[in-house]
Amino acid sequence: MNAHSLAASFEYLTQVLQTRISLHFGQHANYSTIEEIPLPSFDQIKTPFTNFLSAYSLNPPELILLLIALAPHMQPDFYEQTLTQYLPREGDFPQLGGTRGKQFRGFLPTGETALFVLAGDELEKRFQMQELLGEEHFFFKKQVLYLEPSVDGEPLMSGRLIMSQEFVDLLTIGKVTKPRFNASFPAQLITTQLDWEDLVLDSQTLLQINELRTWVIHGDTLLQDWGMRKKLKMGYRALFHGPPGTGKTLTASLLGKYTGRDVYKIDLSLVVSKFIGETEKNLAALFAKAESKGWILFFDEADALFGKRTNVRDAHDKYANQEVSYLLQRVENFDGLAILASNFKTNIDEAFMRRFQSIIHFPMPKPQERLQLWENAFPAQAKLASDINLKIISQKYEISGASIMNIVQYCCLQALSKASSTIQNNDLIAGIQREFSKDGKII
Repeated sequence: MNAHSLAASFEYLTQVLQTRISLHFGQHANYSTIEEIPLPSFDQIKTPFTNFLSAYSLNPPELILLLIALAPHMQPDFYEQTLTQYLPREGDFPQLGGTRGKQFRGFLPTGETALFVLAGDELEKRFQMQELLGEEHFFFKKQVLYLEPSVDGEPLMSGRLIMSQEFVDLLTIGKVTKPRFNASFPAQLITTQLDWEDLVLDSQTLLQINELRTWVIHGDTLLQDWGMRKKLKMGYRALFHGPPGTGKTLTASLLGKYTGRDVYKIDLSLVVSKFIGETEKNLAALFAKAESKGWILFFDEADALFGKRTNVRDAHDKYANQEVSYLLQRVENFDGLAILASNFKTNIDEAFMRRFQSIIHFPMPKPQERLQLWENAFPAQAKLASDINLKIISQKYEISGASIMNIVQYCCLQALSKASSTIQNNDLIAGIQREFSKDGKII
C-alpha cells in the first residue's frame, strides 16, 4: 500500500517536472501552470508516507520539494527518464541545476533544481519558494531535508538537496532507523541492561542525578506548558566529573533508559580534526542531526574538546580557541540534555563552567558503597569461598565500580577454567592486584 501511494506521488512529480520544462521552452503542455495539476488523492489511505503528509499538513510546494529530494533514493534514473526527452539535445541546462555524486551516477537535485521546478523564472516566486529551504522551515528544523553547504564562492542554491536517511526510511519502509556511526555522525548509541537500583553512588551525587532526571522528564512541560521558554535558556547542560570508573557513563545510559531518550556518546577522535575548520563542520552536522530529537548527548573525556583556551602564540592556537568558542556557543544553544564528562573539573574552560545548570561530582565509592558494589557484582551461579570477607575487602581496598567489575570478571573466568563455580580468595586478591598495577600501585 505504501508503494502504491509513493508511485502515485511520483507520477504527480513527473507531471510537474514535464510541465515546468515544457512551459520554459514554450512547448505544448497539458497545463498552463503547475498549480493546475491535480494532487494525488490519498483519501482513506493510511501508509507511512500518507501519515507523514497528514501529520505535517504539507501544501503542494512542500510536497513537490519533498518528492524532489526523495526521488534519487527511490529510483536512481528517475530524473533521466523523466526529463531527457524534454531537454535540448545540445549542452547543459543550467536553470535545472543538479549535480552528480561520487558513487551515485544519477542526477542529484540541488537548491537550483527545487527553485526552477517550483517557480520557473519568476523571480519574486523564487524568493518565496526559497523560504522552504530556510532554517525557519520545519523541513530544516526537523532535519527532514536541507541544503548541503555550497562550495566557497558559489551560489547558495548550488548546494545539493539532502534528505536525512532516517526520513527516507520513515517514508519508504515505515520506521525511523538509528543514525549510522560515521565521520559525519561521530556518535554511538549507548545502552545498558542494568537498572536504576544497580547505580551505587554517593548520596549527594544521587540526589543531583535525580534532579537531572526530573528535568529530562518535565523540562518540556516547564518550558512549553508553563511558558518559561522566554525566561529560561533552551536545553540543559551538566558536568559529570570524577575519577574513571565511578559511574559517569552508566548514569548517562540509565538516564536515557528511564526517560525514554536515546543517549549518544560522542567519539572525540572523529570530531576533532587537524584541519582548520573541520572540527566545527563535524560538530555542526552532529548537532543538526540531534536538534529537536530529545536525545541526550554524552561527551566523554570532554576536556579534550572543551578544555581551557590557550594564549594565542600562533595560528594553531588561534583556531583551537575558535573551536572552543564555537563549542561553547553550540552546546549552549542545544535544545536537549548535553552531558560533559571529565576526570578533572579543573580541566574544563572556566567560561563554560558558568553555563552548566548542574556540576555533579562522582567520587570514589566509600567502604559501604564498595561493599554494595561487591555484593551486587558476582553472578548468582557463583559462590564465594569461605575465606572471602567482602566487608574487609571493601574497607581495605579503595577501588572504583568499574575496577570491581573487572576483578569479578577475572575471578569468574579463573573459576570456570578450573571447572568450578567457587570464587577463590587467591584469585580475588590477584584480580585486585591486576587493577592496582594499572596505576602503578601494589597491594
